[in-house]
Amino acid sequence: MAEINYSLLAAAAASVLTACAASAQAHDANTKAALVTLEKSAYDAWKSKDAKYWDLFLSDRFVGWGSSRLDKASATKEYTGADCDIKSYALSDEEISPLGENAALITHKTAIDGTCAGQKIPAMNWTASVYVRDGDKWQAIFHAQSAVVDPKATAPIPERKQGPAKPTARDSQTDAILAVERLVWEAWREHDAKKIAGLTVRNISFINIFGTHLATKADALKNWSGAGCDVKSVSLTDAAATMLSPTVGILTFNATADGTCFGQKVGPIWGSSVYVKHGDAWKWAFGINVPARS
Repeated sequence: MAEINYSLLAAAAASVLTACAASAQAHDANTKAALVTLEKSAYDAWKSKDAKYWDLFLSDRFVGWGSSRLDKASATKEYTGADCDIKSYALSDEEISPLGENAALITHKTAIDGTCAGQKIPAMNWTASVYVRDGDKWQAIFHAQSAVVDPKATAPIPERKQGPAKPTARDSQTDAILAVERLVWEAWREHDAKKIAGLTVRNISFINIFGTHLATKADALKNWSGAGCDVKSVSLTDAAATMLSPTVGILTFNATADGTCFGQKVGPIWGSSVYVKHGDAWKWAFGINVPARS
């Protein structure tokens, strides 16, 4: 009788676990579908110069990178695209990463045919957006993209002045998260994969200044600890944390690195990193770096 009861309990537990896994997969699929639809709607609004779209689409706490560091007001103005002529766009390779119960990161390749201010927009980019949910409504709280280039084939990165990328309002968690970010950059400078592994969560991804998407932790650690970059020192300034919840935050900052990557002098960088709190420690979960615009 005991063996029968144990078998019944085991079968019931397995059934519950299977049902929970199926429910989680369905939830993830629904989230991905919703966020991909929102991303496409945003590109449609940019293409059609729909100025009214952004008021409801963007969170009041929005931060991102474009011509400079953007808040909701400056992003609305920039995304209206009055000086842009977008002929077409296409998204592909979309991936979703949950950030707690009510936030999620979406990354994707973005092909664009168009111009802004008379300048050709890079044809291929890797893009990252973060959304937060209030009830059934998702809003964008972060957006940035990095143009895809061949670091070994492109011309040297020119010396550029930092654009007007001043920080948004600093959350009280900024200094604590920034302290970890500085450790991550120092570990990258030292090619210390073991140290980086200890500062990051189990599953990470990264988009670098060359538009290279490192989709796994193994890829990122191999890249960061490799011989591609020779850097003497790094500096992070003007940092600000935007909190999605008490345990998830996005750090945006200006960065400089005295050195070279793939033979090119590293110019000013606009950086963004997503952090998740594990116990009392902040852990790096995702990042996207873009060359600072002059």
